[in-house]
Amino acid sequence: MNRIVTRLDALRAAGKKAGTTAIVAYVTAGHPHPDMTVGIMHELVAAGADLLELGVPFSDPMADGPVIQRACETALGHGVSSGTVFKMLRRFRERDVTTPVILMGYLNPIETMGTGAFAARAAEAGADGVLVVDCPPEESGELNAALKAKELCQIYLLSPTTTDDRVRLIAGQGSGFLYYVALTGVTGADSLIPDTVVARVQQIRGMTDLPVGVGFGIKDAESAVVLAAGADLIIVGSALVARLGERGDPEAVKAAAALVSEIRAGLDAPSVAGERGVL
Repeated sequence: MNRIVTRLDALRAAGKKAGTTAIVAYVTAGHPHPDMTVGIMHELVAAGADLLELGVPFSDPMADGPVIQRACETALGHGVSSGTVFKMLRRFRERDVTTPVILMGYLNPIETMGTGAFAARAAEAGADGVLVVDCPPEESGELNAALKAKELCQIYLLSPTTTDDRVRLIAGQGSGFLYYVALTGVTGADSLIPDTVVARVQQIRGMTDLPVGVGFGIKDAESAVVLAAGADLIIVGSALVARLGERGDPEAVKAAAALVSEIRAGLDAPSVAGERGVL
């Protein structure tokens, strides 16, 4: 069975016990240096991440704010490509065969490689899901079929402007979980309105059996705890990338891992675990 489904099913079975809100930690492959990516992934898992989102660097990351844009530029400057990312993932799997990994990126490199070839190489490397920002459900039939053939989940984005009818359409085509973008902006923006996000996520959870994750704008344990009242997964990206900085020295890596640990501790507090919904 797919590792994303296995991990989220296990959390669902745990009910309202502590630890039932999953943490998805994002890292840009190749930032701050290609030699560090696999080690950073292991550090984030050790700190409490339940799933990893591995960003495939792209020259025009339209959904990402300045922090991740700079990370992509750094990675591309080091020559990181889709093939490099697959190599990193294979190295990660040498030590960790259980943590789900989602490849996050854009459609152009996939189409250049070919959807079937991409799905096959991603599965062989040890990926469990793919999130393609600029591939809406109306245009993802070929990719979706290729991913399903390799038992990979296709994670779709929902936004604050997504209508109920479109939520149901996307939920019917997606797998693994749905990714709710918490604000009408790019990653790392500051316009998060927690109460509105929680209310909308709770509505979405009533329209689908898939778990719903929340990302964009989550910077600390406090914001993660507030959003966990509605979400099944908390997705942290720009805040981690920012802590890694440009050099990624050991102290910076520790700081990124510490953020995951702080969020994990906040989500696992008995008062939080007892108040949130069940996966």
